[in-house]
Amino acid sequence: MNPISPTIPLDGSGKQHGFLRLPHSRNDSAWGSVMIPITVIANGTGPTALLTGGNHGDEYEGPIALQQLAWELEPGDISGRVIIAPYLNYPAFRAGTRVSPIDQVNMNRCFPGRPDGTVTQKIAHYFDSVLVPMADVVLDYHSGGKTLDFLPYAAAHHLDDADQQAACVAAMRAFGAPWSMMMREIDAVGMFDTAVESQGKVFVTTELGGGGTATAASSRIAIRGARNVLRHAGILSGAVEADQTRMLDMPGDDCFHFATRDGLLHPLVDLGEPVAEGQVLARIWPADRTGSDPVEVRASRAGLLAARHFPGLVQTGDCLAVIAVEAP
Repeated sequence: MNPISPTIPLDGSGKQHGFLRLPHSRNDSAWGSVMIPITVIANGTGPTALLTGGNHGDEYEGPIALQQLAWELEPGDISGRVIIAPYLNYPAFRAGTRVSPIDQVNMNRCFPGRPDGTVTQKIAHYFDSVLVPMADVVLDYHSGGKTLDFLPYAAAHHLDDADQQAACVAAMRAFGAPWSMMMREIDAVGMFDTAVESQGKVFVTTELGGGGTATAASSRIAIRGARNVLRHAGILSGAVEADQTRMLDMPGDDCFHFATRDGLLHPLVDLGEPVAEGQVLARIWPADRTGSDPVEVRASRAGLLAARHFPGLVQTGDCLAVIAVEAP
């Protein structure tokens, strides 16, 4: 049995702010707890939306958008229920790190989690076994964190169930980001995305920038997107307020480009710019000497640059660039 308990009822009416309390004994608090903020807003009958941010602790558009919604949404605005968890991996969020400082576990690679596991595994298990089953639609925010930068896009995945995929794509389009991506994951095992989709839910995720910060523009996209998804689901009244989105696809593993040496990254293509197959995307200069030839990273396919490495120094194996193609 999972040890997490909510401090507010998850099935009550009205608007309630509270915590998911996870007992966690540690050096500085023998009977301490990890307190994960949560808001539940419910009114009448209707679908349930689960909105999550902070799956990785250095990604901020989701937490900003969900704090805004938890503050401004009122029960009279909705029909159904909205469960808001701005900081899914709360210890990582407080530390400003991708993974939890408590157990060094990447939450987005540990689903469905374990009720008797580490702190991160227990949180993942609670969401997977308690909150996701309550939901009809799940929106999980991501951005590039400290090490990547993305075109601002909402995303859906290619699924075996054509009807489920169509529902996810419709919700993705409703989000209304400047770009919409049929996304391919490097490794989908243990992801929240995979866990939610395996339960048959409508799922939308995002990549809304990066560099370990949020901008005014990316925050506006995140806030409007959440409201649009709620409108699309019939939970929030009013019409979807979305501009035209440009569709992208990641058709193969050759979309991803990785560093084969350590060094100083010299980008030659910016986000959103077109790329020809064989074009040099970046050079990697040695960090310890002058006069040596750089390693050139060439595009494996034509398309446009959808993501790039963010810090100026790279290590062997880092993802340097992702190329996507525009879809009809």
